[in-house]
Amino acid sequence: MNWWESIVLGIVQGLTEFLPISSSAHVRAIGPLLPSGGDPGAAFTAIIQIGTEAAVLLYFRKDIVRIISAWINALRGKDGADRRARFGAHSPDARLGWWVIIGSFPIVVLGLLFQDAIETTLRNLYLTAITLALFGLVLGWADKVGAKKRELTELTGKDAVLLGLAQAAALIPGVSRSGGTISMALFLGLTREAAARYSFLLAIPAVLGSGFYQAASNYQEITETGGVGWANTILAAVVAFVVGYIVIVWFLRLITNHSFMPFVIYRLGFAAVIVALLATGTIAAT
Repeated sequence: MNWWESIVLGIVQGLTEFLPISSSAHVRAIGPLLPSGGDPGAAFTAIIQIGTEAAVLLYFRKDIVRIISAWINALRGKDGADRRARFGAHSPDARLGWWVIIGSFPIVVLGLLFQDAIETTLRNLYLTAITLALFGLVLGWADKVGAKKRELTELTGKDAVLLGLAQAAALIPGVSRSGGTISMALFLGLTREAAARYSFLLAIPAVLGSGFYQAASNYQEITETGGVGWANTILAAVVAFVVGYIVIVWFLRLITNHSFMPFVIYRLGFAAVIVALLATGTIAAT
């Protein structure tokens, strides 16, 4: 892979990470279409996601600092010494901190248990096309039937577990981390903006953890002969950061007054394109 291909994949990652259309599916499908060809790999995909997650840290920096501060204060007993107070009974921000922690467990546990399948079998492009279409329909259904009345301050522990499981489904390329979480949030009655904001916050531990874990455990995939190389991987991550920040600003403004239907239609169309490319032999499924 050369430098301009890295830039292309960084742009793709930045454009798609926060939209409910699956960034991993795009990187997986577009990689083989580049001159160097082939699957960029799970390690490359996870590491460049650190770039887009850095955009989340920058955009939500005030919210993150407020949530962490409230969580620490509650845990130390500043809001009360009883168990309920320490778990955020008197502070919505402290509760949100706990819900992000609890919601992060499913993807960590399932990611470790099924790591081999995630890096091999589940990257089959036929499966990617199916999940793109299927979960696109789920998103459309959730957007149609969701009450869209609840805010983040109304989340419960049960909600956090369900949202965490929805995020974990995105270990399969094509599901979409934001798409899965947003769909579940809509089913639970959250507003579109609250659903999107929580999906961004919930992704922080999972994406950063996955990226750094892949960097440490699968660095040979990056550096081996024919691998993408660290320079290209870092370049793609930086590009993803810049593009991702712009997308966050645009996306949160868009969903304030518009439905998710354009993304549903796009997912179905992209799934059809992948199937066509596979059927014509333009790209390989594995």
